[in-house]
Parts: sequence; C-alpha cells; structure tokens
Amino acid sequence: LKTLRMNNEEGTEAIDFVNLCLEWRKKLSPVMDILEDEANNGELAAFISYALAFPSCFCVLVDTYDVQRSGLLNFCCVALALNDLGYQAIGVRIDSGDLAYLSIVARDLFIKIAKEYNVPWFENLMIVASNDINEETILSLNEQGHRIDCYGIGTHLVTCQRQPALGCVFKLVEVNGTPRIKLSQDVEKITMPGKKSVYRLYSKDGHALIDLLMRPDEPPPQPGDRVLCRHPYHESKRAYVIPASVVPLYKCFWKDGKLLERLKDLKEVREGVQASLNTLRQDHKRNLNPTPYKVGVSDQLYHFLHDLWLENAPIGELS
Repeated sequence: LKTLRMNNEEGTEAIDFVNLCLEWRKKLSPVMDILEDEANNGELAAFISYALAFPSCFCVLVDTYDVQRSGLLNFCCVALALNDLGYQAIGVRIDSGDLAYLSIVARDLFIKIAKEYNVPWFENLMIVASNDINEETILSLNEQGHRIDCYGIGTHLVTCQRQPALGCVFKLVEVNGTPRIKLSQDVEKITMPGKKSVYRLYSKDGHALIDLLMRPDEPPPQPGDRVLCRHPYHESKRAYVIPASVVPLYKCFWKDGKLLERLKDLKEVREGVQASLNTLRQDHKRNLNPTPYKVGVSDQLYHFLHDLWLENAPIGELS
C-alpha cells in the first residue's frame, strides 16, 4: 500500500487509515471468535485500497479466500474504520459457497457488531448474492431461508438458455513475476498460479487426447515419450499418455506494442475451427451426455499449485 492516510468526510483531518483498520481487526477478532492471522492480509490490503479510492461506495467481494474466516472480518474492520471517519459502507457480495447459510452468518454478525459497538446502521448493511443466479436458484433460496437483500444476475438475464453463453473470466495469475492464486470454497474456482505453457497431445489416429498445462520452464512433451498427466485438484486422477504428436497451443501475436503474426481473416478462422473440431472424438461432440474433454497438468505444476494453495489457505482452530 502506497497511500496510508485518508481524510475524514469533512476533509478537516488526515488519519492513518491502515493502522485504524488493523486496530479494528484486533478488536473484532475475539468478538468473531477468529484468530487474527487466519484472515488474509492481501485481501485486507485490497479492501483498504478500495476504501481509500471509494470511501462512500464500499461494497466488496468477501469469498475470495474464506467468507467466515477472512472476508467478513476484513470487511468489518475496514467498514468500522470508515465509520470512524464519517463514512458508511454499502455492504458485501457473496459469489460462491452456500449462499443462504453465508447470508445468515453475515447478517447475524452485522447485528452483533451493531449492538456491540453502538453502530445502528451496521445491522442493515446490504448483502448481495451472485453466482449463476436464475429463477430456480432464487426459489430454492427462498425455501431454505436467507438474509440476502439483492441479487447480481448476469448470464441468465442477458442470455437465452437455449443458446447458452460461454462463461469466460480473466483471473490474475502473476504479479511482477510472482505467482498468485485465487482461493475459494468452490474448488473449481481456484486458479492455477503463474505463467503456463499448453500443449495438445494427439493419438496415432489424429484425435486429440488431452490438453496439458505445464510450467514454462519445463521441457515440452515429445511424441513417443510417456507423459504423466494429472487432474489439477484430485490426487488419484492421473494417467500416462504416449502422444503420437504434440502441438503447442499458445502463440504470441502481440508484444511490446507490436504485432508479431499476421491476423487471419474470418474465412481462415472458420476453417481452423472446423479442422480443430474434426480432431475431437464423436463422443465429445454428441448432444446427449457428451464425454468431457480432458485438460490436465504436469506433475511439476500439480505440486506447485498445491504447495501455493496450502501456503495461502487459512488454518482454522477448533476449541
């Protein structure tokens, strides 16, 4: 953090905002029955940065690491620090996990803090839920009981489900050469850190067998060699593959403001897509119960991912 101080709402006094947030986190930790060092410091830094930029519009995503052990504690300490300077936070957004249960946990916490520190508006903080919300999801949440105030609906609002959308999200995996990982209670939302190389491995009959992600400093797989391919998250799911041919999938088109390769026209792109689809087995392309196409990671990337995962995941405490 380069900016540490913030003016109060009247603009009459500059306060060390970072230290104020840390003081509140120390106070809130026993109230929430959470060890202070369970909460992720990178998440707190992001919340503080957002609050410094938008003190009157503070609404943050609290499920990046762990809603109960990190996100809510970091949000509440920043929100109460903003309150000390005359600002009111907006609320939180939950984008994964058990939305009904987590919304109840969040609301109960907000009510508890409002009473504990005599901040009446705190119990009415907004709780926003998202994550592929549709009519069925809302009906199910209503049946379960929840404390959600607002739904963030994107894909199912603008997309005809008979012509489904391809959901794509860009995730940060490296900063200044340092690998970064996004943790989540939903395993499929955990990102694979660092730069990677990707290769498509083909069988003797020309069909694509698997796409393999590797660390960039690993030697690429060679035709005829036995290659260990692993599921990124499930330890027991692994297989040796002996490819007849290997094709690198990454190609650099733009670097340092310069175009390195000629861009294909629409006809060439279409022909390339059709040729690529022809390399998939028919069972991958059938409409009813298609076989999922496999994407694996190298053994080295697997261990790198899990080491970084354990290094960043908070450790709970039972008593």
